[in-house]
Amino acid sequence: MSPDEKINSFRERIFQIRSPEAFNGIALELFHFQLRENIVYRDYARHLGVDTRGISHFTEIPFLPIVFYKNHKVISGSFDEEVIFSSSGTSGMSVSRHYIRDLDLYKASFLNAFREFYGDPSEYRILGLLPSYLEREGSSLVYMVRELMAAGHHSESGFFLHEHDRLKDTLKSLSASNHKTLLIGVSFALLDFAESNSFPLGKNVVVMETGGMKGRREEITREQLHHELRTAFHLESVHSEYGMTELLSQAYSAGSGRFFTPAWMKVLIRDIQDPFTFLPVGKPGAINIIDLANIHSCAFIETRDIGKMHPDGSFEVLGRTDASDIRGCSLLIS
Repeated sequence: MSPDEKINSFRERIFQIRSPEAFNGIALELFHFQLRENIVYRDYARHLGVDTRGISHFTEIPFLPIVFYKNHKVISGSFDEEVIFSSSGTSGMSVSRHYIRDLDLYKASFLNAFREFYGDPSEYRILGLLPSYLEREGSSLVYMVRELMAAGHHSESGFFLHEHDRLKDTLKSLSASNHKTLLIGVSFALLDFAESNSFPLGKNVVVMETGGMKGRREEITREQLHHELRTAFHLESVHSEYGMTELLSQAYSAGSGRFFTPAWMKVLIRDIQDPFTFLPVGKPGAINIIDLANIHSCAFIETRDIGKMHPDGSFEVLGRTDASDIRGCSLLIS
């Protein structure tokens, strides 16, 4: 099977995963494919001295440190990218770059995940409060939110930079109309809005934070953030999205900061002192992610986030292993 035929096969199957056995099988196939086609990943695995021939389960697969996306072109195969997604960063900070061969694959990933957790995006009025992302090029989050808005063609949907009065009026109108509404925003912008615009939102409105203070405000825990937003808007819970430039898939939380992944994405917790040892449920460690939608880059990522797993398969994000390089969705350790 040629590389392109293999890629098409992955695309057809990853969003149809229904069992742990199916996940493991495709993860192993994609691992061996990327080991052949991804020079950066292959060289890293060789440097580790891993006997890749004996790997029979995804927990044995080597994970690529996420920092490689900052100083290498992490791609599987050779292609002309449709777009380059880049992470945010303060002046002088190097940024991650994710070379996207196929935007339709990214769309399939976030649309399938959104439908799994929230239903058809066309049913929602979607309001984006993402000023720091809108003010730069290459944001995968802005692309995702824009496409979710486009699914519904609702006149009320749109981005809000610093138009807090207009956002308040729109939210009040949508609360009264009982239309399904999603307000998705970066943490500092939601806090700024909440501090000057405290009013009750209807049960039809979901408020979702994507994390990130971006140096705009003092870092706080997710628990503190959610308390402030729940109080301001009289909400029972605040939802969260967990994603990053280096991944094409997202995890979602309907409250309490406990995230669930779609079937083609998996989180493992590694020992901070020994990155090749995985920890049991309930024990904090660093987060590794398998994202099978990352066909054209690397599906096996060792992040710098700290978290822990719960018995129901959900996970929490507790902080960062390196607070000097705070990524967009990071919060300080509770």
